[in-house]
Amino acid sequence: MKFFKQKERLSPEESEKREAIFSKIKEYRAKGCRVPAHKLIKTEGQIAGIRRSAEVNTGVLDLVASRICAGMTTEEIDRLVYDYTVGHGAVPAPLHYEGFPKSVCTSVNEEVCHGIPSPKVVLREGDIVNVDVSTILDGYYSDASRMFMIGKVSEEKRRLVECARKCLELGFKAARPWGFLGDIGAAVQEYAEGQGYSVVREFGGHGVGLEFHENPFVSHVGRRGTDMLLVPGMVFTIEPMINMGTRKIYIDAANNWTVLTDDGKPSAQWEYTVLITETGAEIITG
Repeated sequence: MKFFKQKERLSPEESEKREAIFSKIKEYRAKGCRVPAHKLIKTEGQIAGIRRSAEVNTGVLDLVASRICAGMTTEEIDRLVYDYTVGHGAVPAPLHYEGFPKSVCTSVNEEVCHGIPSPKVVLREGDIVNVDVSTILDGYYSDASRMFMIGKVSEEKRRLVECARKCLELGFKAARPWGFLGDIGAAVQEYAEGQGYSVVREFGGHGVGLEFHENPFVSHVGRRGTDMLLVPGMVFTIEPMINMGTRKIYIDAANNWTVLTDDGKPSAQWEYTVLITETGAEIITG
């Protein structure tokens, strides 16, 4: 579904602020830094729209958190997501996106991401599952995911889920204005590998807000002081995918969507949509 928004008129104060940001970006470009395109710097009106979308997105995840349990199918999760989203005047962004057949991604145990809800997949005691929700409201996109532990899980799985959550928090803390994307990747990689886990590299975070997936690609491995400059007004996701075993993955040939660990060991992921502000960073939805 395509949405069209009228061109936004900026106040003199906002126009002046943006010009100051663009001038500073130019200085960094002259130093050889990789800088964001001006269109990636969201306006105050666009940010307000993304926030409204995020309110629905967070509401969806809160609902799932209150209902998810052993014996539930992932198809039932999909129905919860669809009904809540459309009931709040929004659209599930994954539905029909490049042919994806459902309203949410549900990735269980060794599934890294893009798991397709199914009436045949029943959550069992001891499972871990990532529920990845993305919402369109009035043409604005938001995106977040949470891990859920079903009943009593093994200590190994619990530690993995907790490590992935810690990686997200550390990545968020590393996201600061006039820093670099590499700061985020380095923070995640150092912690995860230090705990004996591996980090998926083929998939990562992404710009979001006016489209489902925008630039930049947000890697969860990297070196500090490298990659794209972080600028106030940028909106993107941080969503580290942490594997218990090898970082190697493959895509299920049966559906061409679901990503799995190569060794069959579990994977965990948490996701925020983040706004870079003038003084730091803000979690818009999570």
